[in-house]
Amino acid sequence: MSTVRDRVLTRGARTTGVLLCLLLALLGAAWAARDLTAARPGAEVWWAWLGGARGPRDATAPVSSLLDPLLALGALTAAVTALRGAVPAPVAAGTLLSLATATALLRAPLLWMPGVGRLPGADTGLTSWAQRTVLAELALAAALLVVVAVGRRRAGRHRGHPASGPETAPSAYGVVRAVPQTADPGRPGRPRKGPARTVGVLLAAAGLTVAGGELYRLLELGADGYRKALLGDATDLPALPPPPAHWHAAVLALLALGAAVAALRRASWARPAAVAAAALLCAHGAGALALAVHTGRADRLAALSGTDRLELATAAFLAVTGLAVLLVAFRRGVPEATGGAGGALAYGSAPGAVRPPHAPPPPSTLPPGW
Repeated sequence: MSTVRDRVLTRGARTTGVLLCLLLALLGAAWAARDLTAARPGAEVWWAWLGGARGPRDATAPVSSLLDPLLALGALTAAVTALRGAVPAPVAAGTLLSLATATALLRAPLLWMPGVGRLPGADTGLTSWAQRTVLAELALAAALLVVVAVGRRRAGRHRGHPASGPETAPSAYGVVRAVPQTADPGRPGRPRKGPARTVGVLLAAAGLTVAGGELYRLLELGADGYRKALLGDATDLPALPPPPAHWHAAVLALLALGAAVAALRRASWARPAAVAAAALLCAHGAGALALAVHTGRADRLAALSGTDRLELATAAFLAVTGLAVLLVAFRRGVPEATGGAGGALAYGSAPGAVRPPHAPPPPSTLPPGW
């Protein structure tokens, strides 16, 4: 629906967004690369990212988490999306907003967690730099939100679509509209009905599953215990930047349910929001399954408690659901309007073309290019 209220992302906003995304990607990739090169062997870092046991907190202990490569990859994807001029403005803006929202929510606990500055055995210089990195990521996420908010201008009308009123034939002699303009399917990039419903249902199921698990933890720990576990304590964390486990789960549920609502409403930014939520869900579930296999929990599944088996089943469900949502959400949405069938054609050049009033019939032998 092309009206004067439609907005497009300006070229300056896209360029600024790309630069901010590249900075976010650089920060996450730098810490991941530092840990992979400093640790011996490097495979220990991978299991530490998934929540496995770590060695003593010394200068070579990993200070990154699985979020660092994930956010770096997401930032690179957002940069490429915003850089491509063929990507509709709502999709580009939704990609930048999804990256900024996920980064802000997942990094925010560092602002209030006690014990961040006194990690036992950690190198103070390394800890200080890691803290500054996370604060810089929060600042870049806030800058992305501002860029998208102020970097839009009124579009007036989409190409090939008038702002309002009926279609009229061009006044030029010999030119008519061969096919009546069809109903506008929606803003460019908007998901189609079938994929939107599929994505919405899958994300809603995943979000409710994670939220149900957190509700169970709330009843198990009590209000005070759950609040402390939700807000976290940096001295209890396996690394500096990642959020507490319950905070991470709450953010996953929030992002999944928000993207599900957007998909069911077929919002123009639903596809990038669904991709961001699905990627985090898939990585969370797959990481939990890989760690269970590595530690041998999966081999003694029958000996596990009902709660442990339910956690593994939830991880498998999130991994499969996230992957399915990614495959569906990456499908193309509503294309941008083109001249196509509703464009102006020379009368007599297509079946059904109507001769304009008071216009002479076309010649018996049409000239080339008529």
